[in-house]
This record gives sequence, C-alpha cells and structure tokens, in this order.
Amino acid sequence: MTVAQPRLTLERRLLREHALVIACDEVGRGALAGPVAVGAAVIDAPRSRKRIPQGLRDSKLVPEPRRAEVAARAASWVSASAVGWASSAEIDEIGIMRALGLASIRALADLRAHGVVPEDAIVLLDGNYDYITAAGANGLRVTPVIKADRDCASAAAASVIAKVARDALMTQLHDQLPAYNWARNKGYASPDHREAIREHGISAHHRASWSIADAPTLF
Repeated sequence: MTVAQPRLTLERRLLREHALVIACDEVGRGALAGPVAVGAAVIDAPRSRKRIPQGLRDSKLVPEPRRAEVAARAASWVSASAVGWASSAEIDEIGIMRALGLASIRALADLRAHGVVPEDAIVLLDGNYDYITAAGANGLRVTPVIKADRDCASAAAASVIAKVARDALMTQLHDQLPAYNWARNKGYASPDHREAIREHGISAHHRASWSIADAPTLF
C-alpha cells in the first residue's frame, strides 16, 4: 500500500492571500486517560519553498521509533510551533469538543508569546468542524480541511509534534502509575488498559465521564 505523502499545495495557495498559515491538529482525542493535545505549526512563504522534511507524515503513519526524529526535523522546518493541552478533568467538565478548542486556544497563545500574531494568519484545522471558533476564539480565520494531516505538510508537522509531546507525557505518567501500562498504550483503550481499569479502578488522570459512563461497552 502506498503511503500518502503530504504536500504544500494548499499552504502555498493560502499564502498568496495571508501572511502566515498556522496548521492545527489534535492527538489523544479518543484516549481514556491523559490530556488531549493540539499541535500548531506556522508556515510562512519562505518556509513553504523549502523541502519538506524527510519522513514527515501524519503522526499515525510514522512508525513510533522514528516519530521523535521526524518531530525534531518538523520543528526545525516550520517557522514556529507549539502544543496546547486540555486536561482529563477539563474534558470531563466541558466535553471533548470544547476541550479541543481550549487546547487550540492555548497553543495559539503560546505562539503569540513567541511573536506570532494569529490574527495575521489563516488557521488550517484538520477535520470538518471548527472547534476553535466554537470555543470562543475571536478575530481568527479558521478553515477546517478534512484529512489535512494526511495531505498538508504543515498539518502533518503539527500532528507529529503534538503526538511526540503527548506520548512523552504519558510515559512520564506511566512512571507514576505503572499498573495502567501507559508507556505502551498511551492512555488509549487497549486490552491491557481496560483490564487494569477493571482491576484497579480509574486514576486521577482518567477521563471519568468516559471511563465510568461507558464502562459497559468499553470494558
């Protein structure tokens, strides 16, 4: 099977009308434990003319042993990058879609702190729903694009940068609570994770509204 290679076709077109493209993509949306993370990667016209980093793909298509290396190349290639977070407690409180928006707003705020002006950009959001505007972001131009993380190199960069950051966090949390084997499953609903929840219950890092309410179907 041929693996799709991201390109810069859309970014170059958007940069004819906008000073910057900020690509955003989430990781951890479907996990039972840990935060959700949104990566943001900035591309300007000069960067869009540079060669796409070797091996850059949607993070789901990059083998785990190579992700950190690819993420480092992606971070060096883009003009700037950031990762925003929303905790499991926030997901329980406001729901996953609003939490994604919150994490996105935090990623954009981090970029702003490093000199990027999001209002000067067009935000290229992976997916078909603008959860950034829905979360209360004002003054931003957001364009959802289905499969942007597969087809657009900037979104692939955001994806792999966020994935490596979240995996590293889940590995750290594994050291605190090894029973759930988060170093391996990264908080997703793997058989070993479900079995650990049955045996030990949920932790403070679990999304209680998912792990308890959905227990009959998940476990």
